[in-house]
Amino acid sequence: MFSWLGTDDRRRKDPEVFHTVSGGLKKLYKTKLLPLEEYYKFHEFHSPALEDADFDNKPMVLLVGQYSTGKTTFIRYLLEQDFPGMRIGPEPTTDSFIAVMQGDVEGIIPGNALVVDPKKPFRKLNAFGNAFLNRFVCAQLPNPVLESISVIDTPGILSGEKQRISRGYDFAAVLEWFAERVDRIILLFDAHKLDISDEFSEVIKALKNHEDKMRVVLNKADQIETQQLMRVYGALMWSLGKIVNTPEVIRVYIGSFWSHPLLIPDNRKLFEAEEQDLFRDIQSLPRNAALRKLNDLIKRARLAKVHAYIISSLKKEMPSVFGKDNKKKELVNNLSEIYGRIEREHQISPGDFPNLKRMQEQLQAQDFSKFQPLKSKLLDAVEDMLASDIAQLMVLVRQEESQRPVQMVKGGAFEGTLHGPFGHGYGEGAGEGIDDAEWVVARDKPMYDEIFYTLSPVDGKVTGANAKREMVRSKLPNTVLGKIWKLSDIDKDGMLDDEEFALANHLIKVKLEGHELPNELPSHLIPPSKRKLAE
Repeated sequence: MFSWLGTDDRRRKDPEVFHTVSGGLKKLYKTKLLPLEEYYKFHEFHSPALEDADFDNKPMVLLVGQYSTGKTTFIRYLLEQDFPGMRIGPEPTTDSFIAVMQGDVEGIIPGNALVVDPKKPFRKLNAFGNAFLNRFVCAQLPNPVLESISVIDTPGILSGEKQRISRGYDFAAVLEWFAERVDRIILLFDAHKLDISDEFSEVIKALKNHEDKMRVVLNKADQIETQQLMRVYGALMWSLGKIVNTPEVIRVYIGSFWSHPLLIPDNRKLFEAEEQDLFRDIQSLPRNAALRKLNDLIKRARLAKVHAYIISSLKKEMPSVFGKDNKKKELVNNLSEIYGRIEREHQISPGDFPNLKRMQEQLQAQDFSKFQPLKSKLLDAVEDMLASDIAQLMVLVRQEESQRPVQMVKGGAFEGTLHGPFGHGYGEGAGEGIDDAEWVVARDKPMYDEIFYTLSPVDGKVTGANAKREMVRSKLPNTVLGKIWKLSDIDKDGMLDDEEFALANHLIKVKLEGHELPNELPSHLIPPSKRKLAE
């Protein structure tokens, strides 16, 4: 008798068993989160239901910016080849959303065909209608970069008079849909025109809940002088600070992302360093993709929970027979008070609540009598998912990462600077003299020898205490000097001969010039007399 009670209780206590992160995410969403979303009409208010393709697809990078900021050129630069449908020019040339994806043959898939393909993560875009689908295509081509990531090119955001022309679909809502599903959002700015138009401002605000995915590129920076560039960078940070309301500063990369000669090459080293940082960030996306999907599911679950509390509270306040319309208006106007009450009753952070103004607008079109009351069983399932199942998946993420080879984006521009003399920092700092036949330290050795013989060497070596007295004059921290000592004391006898002392001073010079020290001494820096010992 009542055996079903025991079964249900056991089911809740027994943890879910997952074999893969992707499979676990799908199962959790379909069995625990989706029922709550459907019951409280979550999809009508916030975001369409997720599908298998959303969990299986490659990491995606979304490019957003005003027209002529170099979005399409940036993709061309990464891929090192043209893609179908590509148009570049100073006027607003890209008038469509173009998903640039891996394919065996080059070709274009139109939007209406794209949203019925179950293998692509775009099926829910059909909600935006034909006006949007006629402006949405998938450009497929074989390219090594696209084996690891997909890139979404967007229409240039309009400014001035042009932004008054209606696109025929909700541009900001489409970008928000993509923002929820991509791994990285890159906002591009032209160093020559930093004006943030009303439409661009609206777009950045629509991406408000995805600041963790946002990066900023100040493009075409080679076309202005250093002093001007400094002012432009400051102006950009000030403009972004007014729109993106977070205490943290969004990472800004400065450069010129195309394959043309630099017009003003003064900042070449800065551009190279910034490009390498951005490339490393993009290359890390496949490795962190599972963690990003897990994080997005948690965010979605928290929003779905809050949405359930809001809808059930509105249902509870509604009269059963008379005065429904007046009560509905009153509840919509007093929604901020309902938010406050839910926040206090359920200890929910204010940051988890949906935008108040937008929620009020959406509620105007809803029939409150069709809302559902609070159903604890559905909320308990989501709580259980967040409390125990997600922790299990986190362990599985780490296991999958350790068992798989390191996943990185390869090919295209990512390969260009990996090997050979054009790699970032090649021949600089500790790499200086890498291709020279002579030992690079020998150039300054006579100067270092003069210091060496003032330190009272015994049997051709100075003690650690005497060497320390000279080395601390550099004013470098002890942790850095300790590393230099380890790298220089090649025979590990706790003393330095004249070659080792010269090497130590060379490494001090490298550090004082602003370069990083190597973790292991490069072969070209090993003193000639110690090379057999090092082998």
